[in-house]
Amino acid sequence: MEAIILQYGWVLIVLVVLEGLLAADNAVVMAVMVKHLPQEQQKKALFYGLFGALIFRFAALFVITVLVNYWQIQAVGAAYLLFMSAKNIYDLGKHKDDEEEETSEKTGKKGSGFWLTVLKVEAADIAFAIDSMLAAVAIAVTLPHLGDFDIGGINGGQFIVMLLGGFIGVIMMRFAAQWFVKVLNDYPSLETAAFLIVGWVGVKLVVLTLAHEKVGILPAEFPHSTAWELTFWIVLLGIAFVGYLVGVRNKK
Repeated sequence: MEAIILQYGWVLIVLVVLEGLLAADNAVVMAVMVKHLPQEQQKKALFYGLFGALIFRFAALFVITVLVNYWQIQAVGAAYLLFMSAKNIYDLGKHKDDEEEETSEKTGKKGSGFWLTVLKVEAADIAFAIDSMLAAVAIAVTLPHLGDFDIGGINGGQFIVMLLGGFIGVIMMRFAAQWFVKVLNDYPSLETAAFLIVGWVGVKLVVLTLAHEKVGILPAEFPHSTAWELTFWIVLLGIAFVGYLVGVRNKK
């Protein structure tokens, strides 16, 4: 029993690290989505949006074998992120003054702007969640069964480990997103880099979609290959680093 508990502990640590890595790029997207809201509403939008996303993740663990068949979820998420990235970079470059006026008018409205933002945060996390949950399932099912009960077709012990990993990951994403909002407020010129990262995350979802077994344009193992993972993180960190240098220079 001690050996089994030790295995579960190590797998939980692996899942938390995995969720933390996936939360890093997701948090940038969340931060960009809520930045237009008044400061007191930003935390609420992140809380409500990610709380709804956590409920979705819990429910999705019961039906993960069904959700995996719907590659369209990731495809829609990819299209939305690419559109948002391109549109906002265009606005920042060509119509920055007009954009700021429109944004201030929108944030002055009650209800609709806030709750629509919450909905977008939830939708974005749902698009991200499919891949992370599949990875969690693949890792957790290697564990020996713990207990004589099943939840959603998965051993109860394995289910609880996946749920804990996802829960901790969502909490990490929430605080990371809040930190990114603060950075964007301190360095406004970083917005262009942030939207470039959003577009690059959209490319990541495109790769996942093209590698889906029902699409088959890319090999199924490609999105999780070392070459692609290194490429993704090198480009993302490169965008962030250059954006930071430009932001510090402009602030000075």
